[in-house]
Amino acid sequence: MQGVTAGRRTTWLLALTTGALVWTAGAVGTAYAAKPVPGGHDTTEGGADGKTLLASAGQSRIKVTQVSGPTGGKRGAVSSVDVNWKPPACWYEPVFTPASLKNFSETNGVGDVGIHEYWAGKDLWTDYFRDEKSTINYFENGKTVEGYKNYNLGQDGYFWRSVAPDISDPDSWDCTRLMFWQPAGQIPKIAHAPTPETLADYAYNKIEVPDTEIELKPTTKSTVNLPTWVWLDKGTFQEVKVRAELPDTGLWAETTAKPVALHLDPGTEEAETYPASGDCEINADGSIGTPYEKGNADRTPPCGIRYLKATDGEPYRLKASITWQISWQGSGGTGGDLPDGTFETTQDMTVQEIQAINR
Repeated sequence: MQGVTAGRRTTWLLALTTGALVWTAGAVGTAYAAKPVPGGHDTTEGGADGKTLLASAGQSRIKVTQVSGPTGGKRGAVSSVDVNWKPPACWYEPVFTPASLKNFSETNGVGDVGIHEYWAGKDLWTDYFRDEKSTINYFENGKTVEGYKNYNLGQDGYFWRSVAPDISDPDSWDCTRLMFWQPAGQIPKIAHAPTPETLADYAYNKIEVPDTEIELKPTTKSTVNLPTWVWLDKGTFQEVKVRAELPDTGLWAETTAKPVALHLDPGTEEAETYPASGDCEINADGSIGTPYEKGNADRTPPCGIRYLKATDGEPYRLKASITWQISWQGSGGTGGDLPDGTFETTQDMTVQEIQAINR
C-alpha cells in the first residue's frame, strides 16, 4: 500500500451527507470515500454502447474463450510448479467511454474509481468528471488530481481504471491511480499498464484440463510383488488453448497447456515405481506408457508400480499427476513460456497377498 498505513486506514470515519460519502477524519468535505478490503461492489450499469459496464474494480473486462481442447467431462485448473509465480495482482484497463461515464455518473454514481476507492453519490462523480473539480488521491501521498470537463464528450478515447481479481491481495495496492483518460488506440505508458503477457498470465488461471483416470492392469486391486501397468491411450489428453482479449486495446494472448509427463506416487513407501523416478514421459503419439497385454505379467512395465506390502483395511491412495507445459503467443508478435502446471488425480488401490495371479 502506498502513502497510507494500515493503522491510519482503520481510523477513518465515513458519514452520509447530501447523498455522498465524506471523509470525516481531518479532511471533511473532500468528497472522498475509501473502499473496505476485502469486499467488492458488483453494481453494474448498462452503457450507451449496449455493453454492461462494471462498477466494480474487482471485475475485469478481459474476455476469455477456449480455442481448443476438451470441453466436456470433469475438469480442473492446473497449479504452477513454481510456487513463487503468480499472475499480476492488478493492472489498468479501459472501462468507460465519455458517454457511458456520463450515463453512469448521473444515473447511478455508485462504484469504484480505483481498486481501493469507492465513490457513493452522484456529486462525487459529477464534480470530478463533469465539473473540472480536482480531488485528492490519498493513496498517492495526497496528490492533487485535476478534474475533467463534461466527461471529455466529443473526444475519442476511454477512461481507464485499475483492476484486481483479488482486492484483498496486498500487491493490489501497486495500482493506486484514480480513473483516468486515455486517447483511443493508445496503451498508457505507466507501470502496470496491460500487455499481451498480462493477458497470457490471466488466461493461465482460466485453463481447465481434463480429470481423466489412468488405465491400470490390474484395475483397482493389485498383488504384492507383481507389477501394476499404467497407461493412457493417445488422445486421452490433448492440448488446451485459451484466448484472452482486452476490448478496446487490440491486446490479446493465447495460452496453451500441453501435457508432457505423468508422475506416479503409489501412496506408500512400500512400493517401487517404473521408472524409478515415477515420471512417465508422453510418447510421440500422445500416449503414456504401454497397455498391458496377456503374457506381460512378469515383465517390467515402462510406466507402472510394484507394491511390496498388502493393504490392511485402508487402500493406498495412488496419485497420478500430469505435468502441463505452458506457453503463450500474443499480439505484436509476442510470446514465451510460463511455469509448467500440474493437475493431480487420486485413485484407491487395494493390494492383496497372493503371490501369483492368473491373467
